[in-house]
Amino acid sequence: MTVIKLTPKVSNTICTAAIAAKNSKFDTLNLTPAEIKYVAQKIKDDEKSIIINQLTRIVYIKIKDDKKTGYALAENLRVEGANMGGLLNKHKYKEVQITDLTGDDANALSMAEGMALANYQFLKYRKEAKKETNSLTSILVAVDKKLNQAITELNHVIEGTCAARTLVNEPQSFLTAEQFSKEMQALGKSAGFRVEVLNKAKIKALKMGGLLAVNMGSQLPPTFNVLEYKPKNAKNKNPYVLVGKGVVYDTGGLSLKPTANSMDYMKCDMGGGAAVVGTMVAIAKSKLPIYVVGLIPATDNRPGENAYCPGDVLNMMDGQTVEMLNADAEGRLILADALHYAKRYKPELTIDLATLTGAAAAAIGGYGIVAMGNADEKIKNKLKDSGNQVYERLVEFPMWDEYGELLKSDIADMKNIGGPVAGMITAGKFLEKFTDYPWMHFDIAGPAFTHKTDKYRGNGGTGVGVRLLTDFLKGLAK
Repeated sequence: MTVIKLTPKVSNTICTAAIAAKNSKFDTLNLTPAEIKYVAQKIKDDEKSIIINQLTRIVYIKIKDDKKTGYALAENLRVEGANMGGLLNKHKYKEVQITDLTGDDANALSMAEGMALANYQFLKYRKEAKKETNSLTSILVAVDKKLNQAITELNHVIEGTCAARTLVNEPQSFLTAEQFSKEMQALGKSAGFRVEVLNKAKIKALKMGGLLAVNMGSQLPPTFNVLEYKPKNAKNKNPYVLVGKGVVYDTGGLSLKPTANSMDYMKCDMGGGAAVVGTMVAIAKSKLPIYVVGLIPATDNRPGENAYCPGDVLNMMDGQTVEMLNADAEGRLILADALHYAKRYKPELTIDLATLTGAAAAAIGGYGIVAMGNADEKIKNKLKDSGNQVYERLVEFPMWDEYGELLKSDIADMKNIGGPVAGMITAGKFLEKFTDYPWMHFDIAGPAFTHKTDKYRGNGGTGVGVRLLTDFLKGLAK
């Protein structure tokens, strides 16, 4: 992981990225009179990004867009950081310093964040990994030393995001449900949160009918994972509970995914579970004074010889029955058991994250997260604010009673699908039936995985959800 560090002043010998206004002074950047004249001309020509190659170092000047403020400006600077990082790696530089010439140190942190996130790589299975590894290892930010704690916490958030990305990028040939649990335990040990893994026997004893049903077509056992971070100075008695879908690979079961390429990247179907793990890493390493529990049901979904069949009736953990009409709507079945399990904590709030529906991805693409739930407006607004702040934006969908009517079954308490319309909402209405506490549902099917490099989100697992949840929980902790 690329580390962000505080530096007391700008050095004249290493690569520099500077955020400036049109009227900024560039004396501190060690530019020659000719270079300063060149910068002035580029500003006059309305250039937004100016690059000066001094042979021994690169000076990159970003002219701040006056039309962008707040979270839009922060996002713009993250993207600029990603661009600058790519240039540094191309020229094999190991170190860069970032400074803000406009008087707002937060700008430098935003650029550093984008640069560090963009520098993530997953090279575990590459023969030439050593040659392909990015050269950039250190990002220095010339900001007030009062921001040292903010820098430390930012590093922890980036570490949690990268951990989530790696979990998503791992193929199912490695990351089975049991291996997923082992990875959680290792991360818990290093970050400082407890992990309890319930095996198949314990899952049966708990009568988790949804998780057991989805696992029936697999030759590999499921796990149910309980992650707990409970510091002595926690400000809340009852925990905030994060529930993550942990389908380590999804074929669609007997409702086999029919379309071309629809199965190729289904290793990412545990992106919700990965986000929960990454968030636990970030908050535990940051030692936030907040009590948080993570619940992750894990299995693969296969059309094996004993796979559950469309038409089967499942007995869920809470006693409700479900007529299963589509084996590819499996995520809601395992989440339902986890949401019921969460009741034992009497949570302040439960948030579930899942790559749940193609409908969510179709509705808003990879540009945001489909959200819905019964939490009060104050909590919803805080979540939306955090989503904007880290640019993992929430789009709230309605949960009108009529959508619940679409789940009615002739032979069971409900069906696991609602029909051809509003699939992302009927999935949410299904989950709602297993809650009796403040709850929000995040469908991250769109932004959880990219098929080509997307700015600082990279290529592959994005770790979406980690930065949003950490920002939200940090706000609650304060």
